[in-house]
Amino acid sequence: MTIIILPPDIEGPLVEQARQQGITPEQLALDSLRALFVSTAEEPAADGTLYDFLAGYIGTIDGTTEALSEDCGQRFTDGLLNRSHVIGR
Repeated sequence: MTIIILPPDIEGPLVEQARQQGITPEQLALDSLRALFVSTAEEPAADGTLYDFLAGYIGTIDGTTEALSEDCGQRFTDGLLNRSHVIGR
């Protein structure tokens, strides 16, 4: 265990930020130091994809190979035109 004595120019902002977040200054300091010095994510394989890296986390899905991001504006416009045509019937 290491004890760190903070100078006033660090202690004051640390205490204020901790108060705003509703946590103790100690917890804020520990969280900040962990973010800087402790790696919690595994390194992705050099030949892996972003999906492979994020596969175990919430929000990842196995999607389609269709290029849905191509011609987005045109497809959106076509969709609006088709919708207004259906609504107008």
